[in-house]
Amino acid sequence: MPKRIKLNAVEVACPMQDNPGLWAYPDNEAHRYKELSYWTELAALLERGRFDAVFIGDMLGVFDVYEGKRDIAVRDAIFFPNFDPSLLIPVMANVTKHLNFAITYSITYEHPYTLARKMTSLDHLTNGRVGWNIVASYLDSAARNFGLDEQLGHDERYDRGDEFLEVCYKLWEASWEDDAVVRDKERLIYTDPDKVHDIRHEGKYFRVPGIHLSEPSPQRTPVIFQAGTSERGRAFAGKHAECVFLNPLSPEETKQVVDDTRRRAAAEGRDPAGILFFPKLTPIVAETEEEAYAKYRSYLAYTRPEGTLALLSAWTGIDFSTYDQEELLKFIEKSKEGRTYLIDQFEKDNNWTTQKLAEFFAFGGLGALTIGTPAQIADKMEYYIDVVGVDGFNIAYITKPDSLKDFIDLVVPELQRRNRVQLEYGEGTFRETLFGQQAQLPPDHPGAGYRIRGGQPIG
Repeated sequence: MPKRIKLNAVEVACPMQDNPGLWAYPDNEAHRYKELSYWTELAALLERGRFDAVFIGDMLGVFDVYEGKRDIAVRDAIFFPNFDPSLLIPVMANVTKHLNFAITYSITYEHPYTLARKMTSLDHLTNGRVGWNIVASYLDSAARNFGLDEQLGHDERYDRGDEFLEVCYKLWEASWEDDAVVRDKERLIYTDPDKVHDIRHEGKYFRVPGIHLSEPSPQRTPVIFQAGTSERGRAFAGKHAECVFLNPLSPEETKQVVDDTRRRAAAEGRDPAGILFFPKLTPIVAETEEEAYAKYRSYLAYTRPEGTLALLSAWTGIDFSTYDQEELLKFIEKSKEGRTYLIDQFEKDNNWTTQKLAEFFAFGGLGALTIGTPAQIADKMEYYIDVVGVDGFNIAYITKPDSLKDFIDLVVPELQRRNRVQLEYGEGTFRETLFGQQAQLPPDHPGAGYRIRGGQPIG
């Protein structure tokens, strides 16, 4: 029996993601991101395509590293303007039965007490179809608007995140007993107060003495997603993550990240198979290879090189507007907090220019773009599943919603013929359909260590 390929769609509540200029492509419905009908139609489309989930990113700042200002990001609609995506989840859940939702919240700018309530609320309203995409955030513009002079250091953001998760686990797993809500009309008792417990958390970053405000949801703890492949990010994933979103690397580098993260999970006492990996894939598909490449060239004509450089500047912290095109390599600095794949890529090629850089990353770069026939794209996906060891893909778009429609109408049937994508949905919560296990965290996950047993929290 071949391994099933799990599919998530990548979205953001804004006109476009990492393909500057494509909002102006003919028939692109990017401007409809403000309309509820866009999101309900998208949800129905993804459920028709048998997608496991829609993965909704978020940004709390604006890209302002390029030229030291935000103008290019604002002009080219690079993750801007945007709005709070959590408001979309109940609406999309209401028009679907099986589609799951991974929503992004920052462990740097949220507070665990309120975040825990948000996630429990969404888990209730979707009947257990919610995951949390954990991000540490990286934009200085966000830090300034949260009243900070500068961001917390990279590793400290994850240190704070470890305690953030500890507080959330206590609220989700240790505050309420399963049978705390009795709804006894004769005795006029809705909730038994003896079965709701203070968590009494006192830590370096947080002090949360009281109880969780919400009764336990179907999953209690949402499915934990995380993106981040730095050394500290992988350590965090090995401890907490159930699903890891990978910005695409080469097959060799992807395998290295997958294997290393699973080793770290094992060192934490977890089953390494308890973490699923989803590299990003941006498909351009047509019935023939010639048609697919013609579509690619038509997209390329609408790209904005300066917008792409603004995007890269934000990702790397390097202002590419200040670098000589012919001597770009000389000026690429080592990251202060660890190397990145992007910088490694630069140093492998001695002929980079800013123009070449912009074209390479015009659609997210880093190997995400895949052009070809349904069979060719399915072949690549199978290779990553069978050889590299990933578990599925986060499917990104170039135009809304045609990119996803093309993938669903052309690639999904090919994958279903190969017995790789589900023909019908299974029943259950997000965690149950991903892992085929109980709705709540498995016993080897650190969050389960706070679970109430015998009437008392055990964390």
